[in-house]
Amino acid sequence: MENLEKLITEAANLDELEKVRIEIFGKKGILAAEFAKLKDIPPEQKRDFAKGLNEKKEVLTKLFESKKAELEELKLNEILKSEALDVSLYGFDSVKGAQHPITTTLNKIIDYFVALNFSVESGPLVEDDFHNFEALNLPKNHPAREMQDTFFFRDGHLLRTHTSPVQIRVMESQEPPIRLIAPGAVFRKDYDLTHTPMFHQVEGLVVDKKGVVSFANLKYILTDFLKYMFGDVDVRFRPSFFPFTEPSAEVDISCIFCGGKGCRVCSHTGWLEVLGSGVVDPNVFEAVGYKDVSGYAFGLGVERFAMLLHKVPDLRSMFEGDIRLLEQFR
Repeated sequence: MENLEKLITEAANLDELEKVRIEIFGKKGILAAEFAKLKDIPPEQKRDFAKGLNEKKEVLTKLFESKKAELEELKLNEILKSEALDVSLYGFDSVKGAQHPITTTLNKIIDYFVALNFSVESGPLVEDDFHNFEALNLPKNHPAREMQDTFFFRDGHLLRTHTSPVQIRVMESQEPPIRLIAPGAVFRKDYDLTHTPMFHQVEGLVVDKKGVVSFANLKYILTDFLKYMFGDVDVRFRPSFFPFTEPSAEVDISCIFCGGKGCRVCSHTGWLEVLGSGVVDPNVFEAVGYKDVSGYAFGLGVERFAMLLHKVPDLRSMFEGDIRLLEQFR
């Protein structure tokens, strides 16, 4: 007991001090052994013995805490000294960052339509069945719902499968004329070379009085837009089906890899499908209470455009954070 102070004061670092703590204050340490002797001491001597032990313990505890603070400060100073920086030295060349290819592609798309006086609208990611399906001419049990593998919640809500619900919400709150695009994230249960569970869409809508807006307007806008995005390409419209537009059309561009001659990327057809479009179905206008109007709508996948612009073969690589891919866009 006489040398316990010396054990504490001679500890050279925190590791040695921790060993001393265990030796003195631990459950099987010196003080615990001394307190265990109380049961064998005569009753008339216990009070003085316990008082002396407690006083000794208090002295040792204060000495230990003081030594610990001293060693911690010493260790901190050593760390600060080892990590000190000479700010007068020349620094290393910094690596320039860059925006993600999906971000740059999305910004380029938005810039085009904003220049044509389209507003940029947004809406909730969690939607109800009415806005995501029914108002878009997709009633319950409609077979076209199976085209979109949907994430449902137990209360009937769902993660939106497209940004078209934004169009419905805008039409519910505004009167025509309307010119908008709705960019944002959407969700479907797909995962392969060309699909991921979360991806981005830009959908457009133009609504005005009956006879003001036509399919010819739609063709002109989309043809000009695709040339803006991909350069001097040919554009064609193919008849198709979408529940919320009639007539509907898929839009293709001549293959940017082979110039329309036919290659593996375009399945030797010379064409690449890039977006869908059409004249808004009257049932959609009826769902939002519009009368005597006409309009057109279109939608595209931002990742699809980014893959074509940057010649990325696997969509999943856009989300995996592989620095070897991302550093190419500096």
